[in-house]
Amino acid sequence: MNSPGDPPPPDPKRFDVARGTLLLDRAMTHLIRFGGLAVIVAVFGIFVFILKEIIPLFSRADVVAGEVLPPVKDGPEVLGVDEWGEMPFLYAGGEIVSFVDAEGGGRREIAVPGLAGLEITAVAYDPVKQRVALGLKDGRVGSFRVVYVANFDAAGKRSLAPEIEEEPWFMPQTGTGEVRHLSYGDGGAVRVIAVVRGGDPETVSILRLGQKRSLVGQGKLGLLGETDVSADVGGKVVSVVASQNGSGVLVADESGTVSYFKTDATSVSLRQKFVPFEGRAPARIDYLFGGVSVAVTAPDGAQAIYSLVRPAEGDGERQFARIKEFGEIGEGLPIFAPSTRNKSFLTGAGGDLSIRHLTSGATRWEGRAPFEPVLAAIDGKSEHFFIAGSEGQIQRFSLHDRHPDAGWRAFFGRVWYEGGAEPVYQWQSTGGTDDFEPKLSLIPLIIGSLKGTLYALLFSVPIALLAALFSASFLPPATKRILKPAMEIMASLPSVVLGFLAGIWLAPLIEEKVPSILLLIIVLPLTALAAGWIWCRQPIQVRSRFENGREWVVLLPVLFATGWLAWSLGPALEKLVFVYHEPGTGRQIADFRLWWPQATGSTFDQRNSLVVGFMMGFAVIPVIFTIAEDALSNVPKTLTAAASALGASRWQVVRSIVIPVASPGIFSALMIGFGRAVGETMIVVMATGNTPVTEWNIFSGMRTLSANIAVELPEAAPGSTHYRTLFLGALVLFTLTFVLNTFAEVLRQRLREKNQIV
Repeated sequence: MNSPGDPPPPDPKRFDVARGTLLLDRAMTHLIRFGGLAVIVAVFGIFVFILKEIIPLFSRADVVAGEVLPPVKDGPEVLGVDEWGEMPFLYAGGEIVSFVDAEGGGRREIAVPGLAGLEITAVAYDPVKQRVALGLKDGRVGSFRVVYVANFDAAGKRSLAPEIEEEPWFMPQTGTGEVRHLSYGDGGAVRVIAVVRGGDPETVSILRLGQKRSLVGQGKLGLLGETDVSADVGGKVVSVVASQNGSGVLVADESGTVSYFKTDATSVSLRQKFVPFEGRAPARIDYLFGGVSVAVTAPDGAQAIYSLVRPAEGDGERQFARIKEFGEIGEGLPIFAPSTRNKSFLTGAGGDLSIRHLTSGATRWEGRAPFEPVLAAIDGKSEHFFIAGSEGQIQRFSLHDRHPDAGWRAFFGRVWYEGGAEPVYQWQSTGGTDDFEPKLSLIPLIIGSLKGTLYALLFSVPIALLAALFSASFLPPATKRILKPAMEIMASLPSVVLGFLAGIWLAPLIEEKVPSILLLIIVLPLTALAAGWIWCRQPIQVRSRFENGREWVVLLPVLFATGWLAWSLGPALEKLVFVYHEPGTGRQIADFRLWWPQATGSTFDQRNSLVVGFMMGFAVIPVIFTIAEDALSNVPKTLTAAASALGASRWQVVRSIVIPVASPGIFSALMIGFGRAVGETMIVVMATGNTPVTEWNIFSGMRTLSANIAVELPEAAPGSTHYRTLFLGALVLFTLTFVLNTFAEVLRQRLREKNQIV
């Protein structure tokens, strides 16, 4: 019982919480929980969407076999097909071309004008122009083209009407006898016909054709010239093939030697001799789409790709070199059909079929035919391919291979591309012609991302961490209240503004002042250290005139003066050290831009990694500074006060207490700064040449994964290989940051446990 003077007992209801508060608390709890789960679901949803776009890149070709159509004509020499794969044709070397409806099996025969009564001894086919070249017993050579005319009815249904276009005949002046081999190449302005005549001796000649212009336009196709190359061929010819663009002719003899002749409008010249298979004559030589690479097939089925490449050094003429090897195609008569859409080709022997791709070096599909094919063809859209047997039977296959030039090797391995001197990592997603070979290696983009991040962090990390350390442990509170908000405001500057300043103002400035910048980088830190060493040895009466943390008032004038002096001495250093020796005259020129390539063999670009390092580092500094400064400022004052009471100096307190305790937060600041730098887009796009290179040269540009996505995604066709590869780049960027952040979090937790306060 309470005495009269005791305070009244506490009212138990004062601990009760209002019902509305409880309801609000429960609602907010569920809302926060729902929001957290929604974020997780959204992240996984994005990840699933990216995977959905990427997975098709690594799928193989899908082929569905159709019915075998009844025989059309025995002994076919040519199998061709229209762009849509609806009406293939067979030509057996006579007067008739037989067309077959691939859907219903109907047939139609068209006579080629002017072939009646002629004895045809050689036939060749160009699938790009759908031209059939003919050689006669009397030595003449000519050709005709198969043209498909698409007609549409009132309902919009398409039907095809095949036509034959007759082309002129030409009589080679070289040699006598029948035509044994020939090949036709059409480059538009100039065409070539390579002819082998079987007289005694056998002769090989190359005819150059063209249309001479007149006042009323182009004239008829005529003979521009003929070159006898028989003396340059070592033995009896087994095959001759002209490139589809008419720029070259390959002649293989029975010894296995292949002679390469370069052709143009005015001349024919022997450029090279090479032996694909030692001691064996090639069974087939076939050009791939573009006329730069050939597939050479040996009698035993071995297959190699030769491509025109430039020498590793110099600007010499391109010559054929073996760039890839494929597995054997099987035993039997080899067949071959190049795609006229990409670098894929159909090959096989003895009933074994396979679809292969030049760039990726992969076999996209393998299968077995119900009969032994002697001919093959791929339609213009690469959606169907056909095979024909010796009795004239035809079978159509539906082909679905949307991404033949994709694959692990294409994305992450060294690839020997057409025209290259060696296997390289290269990104070049588009070209100027249809026969361009996409180069989709992500390695230059990964290196560019790491390169830009590295130079940005080299500039930003020392400045940001030292500024945070000084602000948290040394700077007076009054000054800190001004400095910290000013640093944080820097983070609000738009990236596009920083990129604009980097490209328009900073890049031209740095280009002319590299020696001055090098002096600043060396002199300023040394000056600061020397000034601090001198200041610490001043009498206490001098140092006590400044409040702790205000020593910067003395240091700043010294740094400004030293910086101005170093900047002014840059031209003198350039004249002394960075002297370019002009090769032709021996004249000496003091110019760092010329000296750097001569001294290192590396390039010097105006918009380079140094510019990106400065400007992107400027953008990263506020992020690292703010987080690191908060971590340093939150170290318990009891610890720092205890250390100071034991006689530790300010620097000893910072080194032994503040930094270890705040190390998890500092590490987090570095990782967030890394994420800010690796994901930066606009600064990289505007401040560099945006060139995908694999070098770490600080004076060359780069292209990052994020910048590549921003630049090319708007122009990529949805669902294309290029489009999906950009999503793959996004996944690589996500994986890179995820792995590093996971590693950083594990390390941060260990630092936290090691330095936790008990």
